[in-house]
Amino acid sequence: MAGTALARYAFKCGPVGYLWRSVCWAALLSPLCCVAETKPLWELGVGPGAVLFSNYPGSSVYRTYVIPVPYVRYRGKFLRSDRDGVRGVFLDVPRVSLNVSLGATVPARSRGDSARQGMPGLNALLEIGPSLDLHLWRSDTRSMQLDLRLPVRVALTATYPPRDAGWIAAPHVNLDVRNLGGSPGWGLGILGGPLYATQRYNRYFYAVSPAYATVQRPVYDPPAGYAGTEITIALSKRFATFWVGSFLRYQILNGAVFVNSPLIRSHSDVAAGVGIAWIVSHSDRAVEASE
Repeated sequence: MAGTALARYAFKCGPVGYLWRSVCWAALLSPLCCVAETKPLWELGVGPGAVLFSNYPGSSVYRTYVIPVPYVRYRGKFLRSDRDGVRGVFLDVPRVSLNVSLGATVPARSRGDSARQGMPGLNALLEIGPSLDLHLWRSDTRSMQLDLRLPVRVALTATYPPRDAGWIAAPHVNLDVRNLGGSPGWGLGILGGPLYATQRYNRYFYAVSPAYATVQRPVYDPPAGYAGTEITIALSKRFATFWVGSFLRYQILNGAVFVNSPLIRSHSDVAAGVGIAWIVSHSDRAVEASE
């Protein structure tokens, strides 16, 4: 299971994922202000980053990964890559948009993990599916925006051929703050919401088959259902020639349907990351952009 650029690259495309959502329907009645500015059609950059993840939510084993951080911005009509991630835009009206949602989890080795000792390691999962986004509120200056996002994604193992690992839904409220504190280029994202997963998805992480059962690790088969709640905060800054970003995610597993799995060693989970990317190229063509 796995949130703006670095967070989504690392866990939702990287587990992230993996900032935010719950509801005030009256906000749907107020108009959204649209003040467009022009930016390059595309921008490319790259740099180093580091992320910290547990083997899986509920594991007591954490690992640090050094990763390349791609900075990709594409502001097309139907395909966009921006602070909200890589997405195809199939519907975009003042209050509603239908996008492609991407996510991922990190691989996990069982060696060195006492809970999974002797069990096979976990392959990374790649997640893709639709997301219906409802735009609840936006400030007159467009510096703050509140969305309700409803992504549903199928998970596939990062193997050849890929294997179906179930489905996950992550409805959440997302608050975006641009030009934080009046400082141009600073962006803050905060998201929060529950997670729901199919039985196949929960089995991938938390099931114990008879072949790997021990006295301390009895057979366990988790059901489908509530899979915890996540809260993510991301902070980034676009400078003239480079971008920096960081994220912190906290996941609460109390009440999750798999909380009694013998593989659960903690009822909370933390993930974090930081990265920098230098802008190496951009389009000469400028287009209207709402970011």
